[in-house]
Amino acid sequence: MIQVDTDHPLGLAPQKIIAVHLNYRSRARERGRTPDAPSYFLKPPSSLSWSGRPVVRPAGCELLAFEGEIALVMGSRAHRVRPERALEHVAGYAAANDFGVYDLKHADLGSNLRAKGQDGYTPVGPVLLTDTDPARLRLRTYVNGERVQDAGTEELLFGFDLLIADLSRLMTLEPGDIVLTGTPAGSTVVRPGDVVEVELNGTGRLRSEIVADTGELPAWGARPRADAATRAAAHGPAHGAAHGAAPPPASPLDEETAGLLRSVSTATLSSQLRRRGVDHHFIEGVRPTRPDLRMVGVARTLRYLPLREDVFAEVGGGMNAQKRTVEEIRPGEVLVIEARGERGAGTLGDILALRALRRGAAGVITDGGLRDSPTFADLELPAYYAVPHAAVLGRRHVPVDSQVPVACGGVLVMPGDVLVGDAEGVVVLPPALAAEVARDAAEQEAEERFIHAQVDQGASVDGLYPMNETWREVYREGHGGA
Repeated sequence: MIQVDTDHPLGLAPQKIIAVHLNYRSRARERGRTPDAPSYFLKPPSSLSWSGRPVVRPAGCELLAFEGEIALVMGSRAHRVRPERALEHVAGYAAANDFGVYDLKHADLGSNLRAKGQDGYTPVGPVLLTDTDPARLRLRTYVNGERVQDAGTEELLFGFDLLIADLSRLMTLEPGDIVLTGTPAGSTVVRPGDVVEVELNGTGRLRSEIVADTGELPAWGARPRADAATRAAAHGPAHGAAHGAAPPPASPLDEETAGLLRSVSTATLSSQLRRRGVDHHFIEGVRPTRPDLRMVGVARTLRYLPLREDVFAEVGGGMNAQKRTVEEIRPGEVLVIEARGERGAGTLGDILALRALRRGAAGVITDGGLRDSPTFADLELPAYYAVPHAAVLGRRHVPVDSQVPVACGGVLVMPGDVLVGDAEGVVVLPPALAAEVARDAAEQEAEERFIHAQVDQGASVDGLYPMNETWREVYREGHGGA
């Protein structure tokens, strides 16, 4: 570990800064795609900064996002090196932050020049690790003291050796050049007054306070622009609610559709889905902890596999897939756990459920056991489960993956599927059908209320349920000819 007292505290003066677009499995799951090979963009050397210097959000911009990363600093010239010799050219590794304003991405045509190339948008430091195993590095990012990113280099899609070998096939990497090696899941928007800190292997935090530009952005050139899609991309998996940002819900549902789904029963939705040929949609064998709560949201999935002790020892402890998934939940999402119908252990307890609630989760579903189940009666979180069970998940399960297709209660649930729950149970809706199913379900229930009122007044169900044309005309007249 070295610190040098020059213009940059680490003595860094790169000719080029190269950044990897997507390089962590958790980030790939978050973005819904896994690249076959690494891709890159350039940041100007003038974007280089260090710990304690402010990061300025330009006037007119709202979507300044952080990306905690590991900076790989070249120590010697590398040209067409093979992967097995690539790390010999590395001087060391440091914490870094790849800041960017999504408001200006539209003007960059993919280059990220204005979005991520601004002065001070690549802080690196505060130390350079020179005698360390790159396979055992741990990156953590904090916003206002709360940990929002936590990943080891075992999660990398493309190792440091491959990155150097790949880049040096077509360009020469010079001493001092910096490669930003990608960010794990958890990147989101920060605002003036927020403090972002990145640390590598606990060797000191790279600190960046966000400040607002006090001057106006000159009128010439592209103007900041943000729409719903840009905001959703910038906010990512919403640590924002915890530190003051206000990300939009993850749900693809508009407010009208979500409102309609909250107003109709799962039985009515089931009827509408069957009319459209979707018969397998009701999650079986689960009960609600709070029958008084309604649930509408989109699926964030988590998959458990049968216990194997050696595998659990490797991946089941610490920030395992279960905890990472809870920390990645976005507002409006429902955590759906595949437990294979196994009832011999708990799959989630009240602390993680509370964390999911505080992150804006719309509900929890597991076809396995629920720990601390009596305390769920006090949580304002819709939760559905198969059985109460006091044992921890390690008795029967290994948490292995999230944001993959899962089977829950005999139903296939895809990430992003729409879930609606009431006292009867949970229905899974394909997102493409959600709006029309919601609309038609609301109309069906209006008709059924009319039928119920007629039966209550003594009418026969013959010709009324279902309505024949005579009764339908009466119904239309009472509803303004609709």
